[in-house]
Amino acid sequence: MSQPFVQTIQKDWFGEVIFPPVRLALTLTETDLLFTASRATTAKPHPQSSEGKFLTELWRYDVAELFLLEPESGRYLEINLAPNGGWWACWFVRMREPSPEQPNFESLQIHAKGELSESHWDASIRLPLSLFENPATLRYNFTAIVNSPKQRFLTAFPLGPEQPDFHQPSRFQPLPSSNHS
Repeated sequence: MSQPFVQTIQKDWFGEVIFPPVRLALTLTETDLLFTASRATTAKPHPQSSEGKFLTELWRYDVAELFLLEPESGRYLEINLAPNGGWWACWFVRMREPSPEQPNFESLQIHAKGELSESHWDASIRLPLSLFENPATLRYNFTAIVNSPKQRFLTAFPLGPEQPDFHQPSRFQPLPSSNHS
């Protein structure tokens, strides 16, 4: 397994310090992609979310997110990961436009898990690289929503001064080359 690429997000969308910070990591192997998220405090996941369960609208509560852009086609994948291991994914063909053709994510070899306590949370999701046309060229962004119901929006890369909007694939960054097997 290759070394994980780790980023710690310490400020929210508006530049205000967030404590404790959120730690997000991405690891690519020859067969899959592992996205992990953690924070040294409790969290409030979607009330219908549970470990390994595919569920829409996780973003209405605390969630870590990974966006992966295929620059050749312009399509991107949004992955939501709840602190308790619930998850959701959707391909977009353009900014905020879901693809009319989605794989049956629940039938793929996708494994999500989470651990949530009063003092911390750790969650992870493993996706097959076969979801992507060319994993070596992917561009990404880590994002998170924390402190629900008074949500704070976090992004690894600046996405502009406007109101929070994570769907900005033109601002996603190349994956670190050391992350490829």
